[in-house]
Amino acid sequence: MKGVILAGGQGTRLDPLTRITNKHLLPVYDRPMVSYAIDSLVRAGITDVMLVTGGTHAGEFLRLLGNGHEWGLDRLLYAYQARPSGIADALSLAERFVQGDRVVVLLADNVFERSIRTSVERFREQEQGARILLAGVEDPAHLRHLGVPRLVDGTVQEILEKPDDPPSAYAVTGVYFYDPSVFEVLPTLRPSGRGELEITDVNNHFVRCGLMEYDVIDGFWGDAGESIDAYYMVNDFVRQFGANK
Repeated sequence: MKGVILAGGQGTRLDPLTRITNKHLLPVYDRPMVSYAIDSLVRAGITDVMLVTGGTHAGEFLRLLGNGHEWGLDRLLYAYQARPSGIADALSLAERFVQGDRVVVLLADNVFERSIRTSVERFREQEQGARILLAGVEDPAHLRHLGVPRLVDGTVQEILEKPDDPPSAYAVTGVYFYDPSVFEVLPTLRPSGRGELEITDVNNHFVRCGLMEYDVIDGFWGDAGESIDAYYMVNDFVRQFGANK
């Protein structure tokens, strides 16, 4: 199984911290944010990874991460997203790297208290399709800014992006598992109203095909790129409790 870390985007929600650097290079406690995504994959047994980034600070990832060996990776490749055209567009750049294998996609601003190894192992055993990780979120106001699944009898019926009336108390985190057919889905997507190819559309394709599985994570999950407050909340948690345990 291959790993793809997505570390692009403009980081506008963390302005002014991101005026002079990519948000995934900002520190979370005692090391750069992107290193937690790498650590998450390594601890789950995935050491063949591509990092997709963009913008004017892309070269800084190479300076920081090099060939990835220092960070526990066997191989680290890079891809450049010329325009901020969405998560699904960024994933499409990894097709030749994945080479027909299964892939786990991780957004580099997502930080987890617990290891994702169990979900990786479950996806290895899954015959086909996709898998997502859900996190419980108690605040309905927060859910209105996230992707939220509609769950019926233990199956995902639909994923709604930023719903006015959240259909469940769970958020879709930034970890996605796909079989090789995902690269057949990506060319069929159409840009959303904000001009991006949306990962929610990819996930809903697998939902409609009846090929979407999910796990509910244990422990803390934080999106350090969601806002300034979220960024410092993730910092505070990691400083006190650590990550990827």
